[in-house]
Amino acid sequence: MRYPKNQLDLEHMFQSEQDCINYLFEIKYIDGFACDICNNKTYWKNNRGLFVCQYCKHEHSITANTIFHKSKLPLTLLFRAIWWMIGQKNGVSAKGLQKILGIGSYETAWNWLHKFRRLMNNPNRNKLSETVEVDETYLGGTKPGKRGRGAEGKFKVAVAVEVKDNGTGRIRFETIEDVTSKSLLNFIKNNVYKGSIIITDDWTAYKNVPKCGYKFRTQSSKKNMEIEEVLPNAHRAISLLKRWLIGTHQNYTSADKLQYYLDEFTFRYNRRKSTSRGLLFYRIIEQSVIHSPVKNSEL
Repeated sequence: MRYPKNQLDLEHMFQSEQDCINYLFEIKYIDGFACDICNNKTYWKNNRGLFVCQYCKHEHSITANTIFHKSKLPLTLLFRAIWWMIGQKNGVSAKGLQKILGIGSYETAWNWLHKFRRLMNNPNRNKLSETVEVDETYLGGTKPGKRGRGAEGKFKVAVAVEVKDNGTGRIRFETIEDVTSKSLLNFIKNNVYKGSIIITDDWTAYKNVPKCGYKFRTQSSKKNMEIEEVLPNAHRAISLLKRWLIGTHQNYTSADKLQYYLDEFTFRYNRRKSTSRGLLFYRIIEQSVIHSPVKNSEL
């Protein structure tokens, strides 16, 4: 596994487009080249940088059908954009990325950040386990009217947090249509292994959790207890999420984009103890070569 250790290492490793192409080739064909058409293992490289199957002569573009498909920006710039995005503790806004890397337009920087966010949710990731706090929160800035459950004009988000002896483990955030039993139980089943202990507040929508194969415990709020004390780990994660949205993205949220911001925050939080930015860079590049193309019109 080869990846840059720091910014200077990144600059040294990826000085040209060919350096980037070779790196993508290493990751895509980690077990060795295999032709998409005939599965032949031998190839040669032509003068256009394409990998040609020695048997059927099919030409392979290393960026075809990946997140970089038909990109007008050079890979050297996109690799630096990924590094800058994951290298900053709190991420980066599209405006900030545009200025730092000299990207031509805000729209281009915004599009690529959203493409990279799609790489931060690994569909094969392990579910949460053991003891898990589950709660809901509401995002979307200050709105008039009812607060808490039943609030109008805000986005509903479910949260699950592993509880460890020395603090919190991994987290999950997911947008939900409502805070009914159906929505919340689906969230739990999709994100937590059965047999785990689920801890919630006394909201009635959670009462059927034991029927889904989980151990269940409720934390009932008392009149003299602050709401943050009921599910402290979940509320700490929610507080950090809101602070991040305000600080990095000026609390920008929209219904169709919110989940991607949640995925980025989750990716960052779950790797907060990682001592290697380079390994995070590797994971993003690893996902980039298996992720299908995303058209700008889809963003």
